Amino acid sequence: MHLLAIIGNLRFQDLLDILFLTVVSYHLYLWFRGTKAFKALVGLLGLGIVYTAARTWGLFLTTWVFQVLWQVLVILLIILFQSEIRQVLERVNPLQALGLRKIARPEEWIPGFSEAVFAMAERKIGALVIIERTDRVGSLTTEGQPLEGEPTQELLLSIFQKESPLHDGAILIREGRIVRVACYLPLSPDEGLPKEWGTRHRAALGLSERSDAWVIVTSEERGEVSVARGHELTHVDNAETLSRIVLEAVTPITPPKRSWQGRIQSIFFYRWRIKLGTLALVGAVWLLLAGQQDFERTLKVPLEITNIPQTLEILSDQTPIVAITVRGLRKDVSTLEKKNIRAALDLSSATKGERIFRITRDQILLPNDWLNVVDISPSQVKFNFKEK
Repeated sequence: MHLLAIIGNLRFQDLLDILFLTVVSYHLYLWFRGTKAFKALVGLLGLGIVYTAARTWGLFLTTWVFQVLWQVLVILLIILFQSEIRQVLERVNPLQALGLRKIARPEEWIPGFSEAVFAMAERKIGALVIIERTDRVGSLTTEGQPLEGEPTQELLLSIFQKESPLHDGAILIREGRIVRVACYLPLSPDEGLPKEWGTRHRAALGLSERSDAWVIVTSEERGEVSVARGHELTHVDNAETLSRIVLEAVTPITPPKRSWQGRIQSIFFYRWRIKLGTLALVGAVWLLLAGQQDFERTLKVPLEITNIPQTLEILSDQTPIVAITVRGLRKDVSTLEKKNIRAALDLSSATKGERIFRITRDQILLPNDWLNVVDISPSQVKFNFKEK
């Protein structure tokens, strides 16, 4: 009954609230899916549902335990997932949209990076470098250690030298910076690959076949540099060619121009199952919590006149209408109707002539004590009396 009443009293602000949280939740899902943080978010959602149910049903001990656990969980999540939280904050950083955020520009790091790759090839140092593009490759790689740094020659040589504990695996470059090292990649299942290609080449093809990432590989046996793109592995002869390839990889892909009808269709129908599920989930959570919200509602009710002196009568037969604003919990205010409110004015003190009477909160009768009258309009009425 309460839920139906709440739905029947939805305001524009409520719809805007639900839509905004739906958009935020949808993008959070896209950013976090396939990561460890996403699994933690799903677990938190489950705990939140249990906590809400316990609080609704009045389970005192369970509610108290969850309130204590929430404080600890928030701190633990900040510590465990600081990298993912930083990525989200960087995505919504307004300075980045305005171009005020300092990021590594391609012309600054690509030439030095390409020279470093060929320097490793000359020394026959085997290496794997992932150039991440639009697809996140975190769900396709295993192991890996977080590392923040610029892809300079000194850092690359120190990572991939045989004495380094991080040399086995690939490094991940995202937005011009190394973010992860010692990543293990899926191998390509293609049985028709050349026999001279080792595990590194199969790993480079395996990742490029499953995502739009480009993978650079240097051969430890032959000292060659190759780039895996899609289902192809291309040999690169010099650092200048490699620089052009890497620049092409990190250059943002320009989406095709679409008409406004196509854009509107994309908003509603692209990944519509995920969007619809997110809207349903946010709407359900909103309905569960909305009942505890402080809420105001204004109802217009007729003013009941009582105790008119027997020797007097009112010249005007019109029944005054007063607007009464009531505040309380939304689940209580939403079920309020005109027939549940009584506004009565006692005229026992009336005398002949024009008289003004104030309407006070004591003259308003509500169905329960949890509701409060916060405003009455008009706050006074005027009557003209004459003797019978």
